[in-house]
Amino acid sequence: MNQEAPIIVGLDIGTTKIAAIAGRKNEYGKLEILGFGKAPSFGVQHGMVLNIDQTIKAIRQALENCYASNPNLEINEVYVGIAGHHIKSLQTRGDIVRSDTEAEISQKDIDQLINDQYKTVIPASDQIIDVIPQQYIVDSLQNITYPIGMSGVKVGANFHIITGDKNAIRNINRSVEKSGLKIHDLVLQPLASAAAVMCDMDFEAGVAIVDIGGGTTDLAVFYEGILKHTAVIPYGGENITNDIKNGLGVLKTQAEQMKVQFGYALADEAKNNAYITIPGLRGQSPKEISVKNLAHIIQARMSEIMDFVVYHLKQIGMDNKMLNGGIILTGGGSQLKHLIQLTEYTTGVSARIGYPNEHLASGHIDELTKPMYATCVGLILKGYNDYENDRRALEENYVKINTSYLAKEQAAKAALQDEDAWEDEEPTVEQIQERKAKERNASLKTFLDRMKTKIIDMFTEEEDAKL
Repeated sequence: MNQEAPIIVGLDIGTTKIAAIAGRKNEYGKLEILGFGKAPSFGVQHGMVLNIDQTIKAIRQALENCYASNPNLEINEVYVGIAGHHIKSLQTRGDIVRSDTEAEISQKDIDQLINDQYKTVIPASDQIIDVIPQQYIVDSLQNITYPIGMSGVKVGANFHIITGDKNAIRNINRSVEKSGLKIHDLVLQPLASAAAVMCDMDFEAGVAIVDIGGGTTDLAVFYEGILKHTAVIPYGGENITNDIKNGLGVLKTQAEQMKVQFGYALADEAKNNAYITIPGLRGQSPKEISVKNLAHIIQARMSEIMDFVVYHLKQIGMDNKMLNGGIILTGGGSQLKHLIQLTEYTTGVSARIGYPNEHLASGHIDELTKPMYATCVGLILKGYNDYENDRRALEENYVKINTSYLAKEQAAKAALQDEDAWEDEEPTVEQIQERKAKERNASLKTFLDRMKTKIIDMFTEEEDAKL
């Protein structure tokens, strides 16, 4: 294991669970899991913290379980996922005019361009969570993915800006800070999930990440390596559970258990003569639930979620032919049986399940490969991306400082050589007069210093004689 790499912790504050995973990249660039803990979530609904005290308890419980898996861990900072109905996104364009046009475009120019976007006018109740560059423009050249090192007067970019409600963000911050932790960064959950389940080919081919969580379904669309669109659909696994509870007249815990064990996303795949027996309450007779009826309820809600996905894809003009990588389903809700078939039928796009084992090293527990932990694993990867970018910037600054120092040193040596060469040459009349003037001034100063010393010694001798 690479001991120089930092340990980064991802904290997923979800509607149904809170998970904390600690990891470190090994020498092969794979993620070694060093600690894992989870706890039921009771203070969060639809991705938003509604009860801070209960959320704090759940976070602390998840941390305790993480420490139990590895007592040597020390967790102070975390990367936290954020989602919820309040999340919005918008597209902007920004430009800067460079003062030093002779120099290459540097990371400093890009940072200034990005920081300027945080001044974008948004509703007073909202806050910018992230600014993501899409394509850069240098003078008249467009569709540039990496402008650093190029020459140009004007640098611009198209940006995808993600915003959220200030109070919702404050509630997350308070919950984490009162749990004894510091938030290093807030990351939009579908972007974290995308990092965990996608590879470079997926980014280029064009994919839609559909992260079906407990309270919401998060959508992120990528095309030609660019984030094209993000959205939060206000339905998730908990809505399906509530539909089963109300539709079949059972307890919520029973509805959740039936959904997980016997649920089908396609009613046609469920058997007509299959039934689930539910124990009666307080002496009541047991209740028999048709698996077919259960599947109809699940299919109705899942079809509604997929209709939202289709709507958002049409909004950005991403038709079936453009998403060559298809739809990647992840999150806890993606484990429903026959969900792939329902997705392909509803959207007309190929689909698959995204597992967060793309970047994991071997030796981890099998549970971590489940889609429900994609966000948490992606948060660690996001942290490592930040760490590597910061280290690269420091190395570049070091090289620049070193180069500047060497250039100054060489210039000083050249100046000394010029001075030595000048001394070997025959001096002019003006140079001889200037040297003689300097020598006269030096002799006069030496004479005055000597006179001053003699006068002081004379007075000192007279004082000693009186005593």
